[in-house]
Amino acid sequence: MAHVVVLGAGLGGTLQAYELKETLGPDDRITVISNKPYFQFTPSNPWAGVGWRSKDEITVDLAPVMKRRGIGFVCDGAKRLYPAENRIELESGESVTYDYLVIATGPDLAFDEIEGFGPKAYTHSVCHIEDAAASGDKWESFCANPGPIVVGAVQGASCFGPAYEYALTIDTDLRKRRIRDKVPMTFVTSEPYIGHLGLGGVGDTKGMLESLLRERDIRWVTNAKVDRFEENRVFFTEHDDDGKPKKTREEPFKYAMMLPAFRGIPAVRGIEGLVNPRGFILTDEYQRNPAYPNIFAIGVCIAIAPPVATPVPTGVPKTGFMIESMVTATAHNLPRVIAGAAPIEQPTWNALCLADFGDRGAAFLAMPQNPPRNVAWTSKGRWVHWAKLAFEWYFMRKVRTGVSEPFYEKFIMKTLKITKIKA
Repeated sequence: MAHVVVLGAGLGGTLQAYELKETLGPDDRITVISNKPYFQFTPSNPWAGVGWRSKDEITVDLAPVMKRRGIGFVCDGAKRLYPAENRIELESGESVTYDYLVIATGPDLAFDEIEGFGPKAYTHSVCHIEDAAASGDKWESFCANPGPIVVGAVQGASCFGPAYEYALTIDTDLRKRRIRDKVPMTFVTSEPYIGHLGLGGVGDTKGMLESLLRERDIRWVTNAKVDRFEENRVFFTEHDDDGKPKKTREEPFKYAMMLPAFRGIPAVRGIEGLVNPRGFILTDEYQRNPAYPNIFAIGVCIAIAPPVATPVPTGVPKTGFMIESMVTATAHNLPRVIAGAAPIEQPTWNALCLADFGDRGAAFLAMPQNPPRNVAWTSKGRWVHWAKLAFEWYFMRKVRTGVSEPFYEKFIMKTLKITKIKA
């Protein structure tokens, strides 16, 4: 009998536990450890940031769901991982031992790397539901006395889609309130061009997103490295295509949301052989760590090098479609490893993004995620808004019911009439 621990219960960790329940033997035991008692549907956070969703609407209490599935659940934070001892020390002082570990923690948000950055300082955030809900609460106050807005992503950021979503959702909400004319908006990003997305662009994302920002009167600045935030003001340096400083700038704001750089959580940072210098988990083509073969990792917490260096550093996004392929590969590889066989399943690392703007949206599909690609497809329209609503409903239902079928494959087949390549 093997004890498999899944560390983290976000999109990747929750799906991993469900799929492992189907692929592991009846005598194997699964335990999920999470520092939060609930699952949060992160793709809906931009809606929560303008008050269109409440925390209760996009979270699921995990203990009863896991119990119904016969999966153990520990609500406690990981203080330190000791991979040589097969042990996780928890914030409570307790420890959990394992035979096999799947790390699915998501990232630590590096707000502290820039002065004045983050929800504890001068900017808002939509990365976690708690911060997004707080932003939504303050949004009404802003709209009662509006002013300039800055949205975007700082140097080292890797998840750019929510920045575009939030900027354009804000625009939609302001237009509905008939106060858009009172709110100058600027999009400030570390990307070398609009629509780069950390992927070198997908299809015509550059032209499409530039057109959308221009159509909605949103100015933009690319190749921007943020120096600091002060109350109602951001200071940044614009760089040229060679990465050399070109112009020092500042933008006033009354409301700001910029996505931070990610790094590995403190519990794993600095563990030789397990993580890179930023604390991301090192994995092979089977999602397995080379130094500790009983450890697998999935999702945003894994190390993926950018395919091409950019003038201002950017990371590589890990979208839900890509993460699910990691989940499925791991769910089939782990039983083989437990049985003494070699892993054989590799994730596809395809990327699908549905970016909703409140009334319509943009979609892109990259197969595989990094170029050169077999498929590079983009589209926009009201259908994306409705697809995102379906996406939210379908996934929340999946988490609540504990269905273990691959979500993205079924969703795409029904909504976009395409399917992923099997892991």
